Amino acid sequence: MAVKYIPEPFRIKMVETIKTLTAEERAQRIAEAHYNVFNLKSDDVYIDLLTDSGTNAMSSDQWAGIMSGDEAYAGAKSYRRLLAAGEDIFGYKYIQPVHQGRAAEKVLFPLLLSKGKYAIANMFFDTTRAHVEIAGARAIDCIAEEAREIQLRLPFKGNMDVIKLEELINHYGKENIGLIVMTITNNSAGGQPVSVENIRQTSEICKKYHLPLCIDAARYAENAYFIKQRETAYKNKSIPEIVKTMFSFADMFTMSAKKDAIVNMGGLIGVKDNDELVAKVKGNTIAFEGFISYGGLAGRDLEAIAIGLYEGLDESYLKYRIGQVEYLASLLDDAGIVYQSPVGGHGLFIDAAAMFPHIPYYQFPAQALAIELYKEAGIRACDIGSFMLGNDPDTKKQLKSEFEFTRLAIPRRVYTQAHLDLVAETLVSIKKRANEMKGFAIVWEPPVLRHFQAHLKPIK
Repeated sequence: MAVKYIPEPFRIKMVETIKTLTAEERAQRIAEAHYNVFNLKSDDVYIDLLTDSGTNAMSSDQWAGIMSGDEAYAGAKSYRRLLAAGEDIFGYKYIQPVHQGRAAEKVLFPLLLSKGKYAIANMFFDTTRAHVEIAGARAIDCIAEEAREIQLRLPFKGNMDVIKLEELINHYGKENIGLIVMTITNNSAGGQPVSVENIRQTSEICKKYHLPLCIDAARYAENAYFIKQRETAYKNKSIPEIVKTMFSFADMFTMSAKKDAIVNMGGLIGVKDNDELVAKVKGNTIAFEGFISYGGLAGRDLEAIAIGLYEGLDESYLKYRIGQVEYLASLLDDAGIVYQSPVGGHGLFIDAAAMFPHIPYYQFPAQALAIELYKEAGIRACDIGSFMLGNDPDTKKQLKSEFEFTRLAIPRRVYTQAHLDLVAETLVSIKKRANEMKGFAIVWEPPVLRHFQAHLKPIK
């Protein structure tokens, strides 16, 4: 039975026209895109759930802020406003804007990682894993075992396995561990949240071995909302209080502001209290991103981020935001469609391996479902499975992902209940003929982050 749809806590002032192609046209477009949804033209997509990164609808206050953005190269008031917001919300001594999340990783990670080093996370997303490897290090996932049981409904399936973490540190040697990363919410595990208690325990282990703890903070506000709903000690705390508590346990953070700051471009690095590291961050920012006071962004972008950081913490907005995903999930429950349960904050992660058990991981069931969603109704989704994971950086052999998820990432303040109803109807239709689906083979791939560019073909 469907849960009640949470009414939008906003009015719509402007609309963007979208169109529906015929089934024949969609089949042609995906073939021309070499069966890679990243190669589709956006105006050939009806409902775009490829990502929630930078695809959000900004508020009237943010658009007003854009008009007043200070475009000075150095010392702009928009930069100072962003610093004040970052210091207020996160409690960190130094805040550095960059143009997006992977830019934050490009600036920070080489300062902590190099050849022969390891980085350990509750689970790395693909771009973060890539920047670990580009720095010469190797990435190790340390997700809580409960996350692997997809239909098991537990409150914090994004947690770090702290027992395994300490075992890994001792196995590889603390001198060889360059960084511990805590991703909140845990995207690759299905948008699952991490508890304050787990962040605290991870922090204690890091302090014990003198290792830096970095929060991957793209969806920090959604994680805080889950904590308020699910962690008893924090049910009477405000969202800003929970955020300040979460970040108090870490030494630094990287952030794509294109998620919970509800903007279309931007990112942040935060350093709690390490002047030597700050000086190096400034050096890399100037080399890679431009001067420190704009970090690859226009002043108007800095202004929009400063406003969006606060808007993303509004509890009525977060209730609606998570409620959208819960509503869609309830429609799939009625149809017996398996997804990572309970729902994640930013989207629904369909278990494509359960829907297509006859398609092996090396024929990419999650990619097959993403392609079928487009062919059926013009819906663009994303593989979060073996296709995205890619090849072992040393052996070059195809890796088997922990999960074969097709992610339906919901952009913030963009789609309505009717759009979500269509998504559910399409998945139900595909499930009815699931045994007819075939896998895919890669015919060309780049060496790094292949899923953005690779060409595929259907297996006959």
